[in-house]
Amino acid sequence: MKQIDFGQVATSYAKAREDIPVSLMDSLYVRGIFFDGRKVVDIGCGTGALTRKIAMRKAEVTGVDPSKELLHQAVALNRTKNYTIPYLEGTSENTGLDDSQFDIVTVMRAWHWFDREKAIAEMKRILKENGTLIVIDSGFLAGSSVVEKTFEVLSRYVSGGLKPAGAKAQSKQRINGFPAEWFDEWQRNGFDLRDFYKLNYNVSFTKEAWIERVESISWLAGLEIDVRNEALKALTESLHGHETFVIPHECNVCILRLQA
Repeated sequence: MKQIDFGQVATSYAKAREDIPVSLMDSLYVRGIFFDGRKVVDIGCGTGALTRKIAMRKAEVTGVDPSKELLHQAVALNRTKNYTIPYLEGTSENTGLDDSQFDIVTVMRAWHWFDREKAIAEMKRILKENGTLIVIDSGFLAGSSVVEKTFEVLSRYVSGGLKPAGAKAQSKQRINGFPAEWFDEWQRNGFDLRDFYKLNYNVSFTKEAWIERVESISWLAGLEIDVRNEALKALTESLHGHETFVIPHECNVCILRLQA
């Protein structure tokens, strides 16, 4: 699987990936996921959007990501937003964290990039007994005129077409956006499915903010910089007016519990 270096678009990523809905944290709370006083690690944390949401709920949270550039942005946001969240360089397969240290592991918008068998083994190693793994994905939905125009323009620059990211491209069947085989892998490796659900929400973008959001997705992050800039220029010119775009999004959440 081709890995994407999101560090190439770290600045846009930091600006564009704050679109986590309030309803996500509320939905976890009503399902018995309490962060207050818990030790949590967010794997594939990127620029720290989810870690900050978790820290607001009084958890002791750590972020782990392989990209130095994204972690640099996360640390910078610590300063500007008055957080003290520790961020560590590491991968889902080799976090560098101690055994049996965490009550909760979260993964948002990243599981499809992992070597999943190795990642599952690592999650089991760092979680405490009966620990919780929460896998989350979210993104904008097709259908709106802005999204369809974006697809039309980007398809001219992305060879092979606008395929789903990472392992999703290889999956033949998906359930609420999650490849069906993931559920069997989790079960086979000692994680019981406790809940799986979907949230729908809207995000408002200015034209500039939408362009930054598009730049941070894998289709463009994997392009050569000249091609990426050409695609962004074409998209900017194709979107007329300066009104706010309201883009429908979907968030899918899977809560798993490590078997005793």
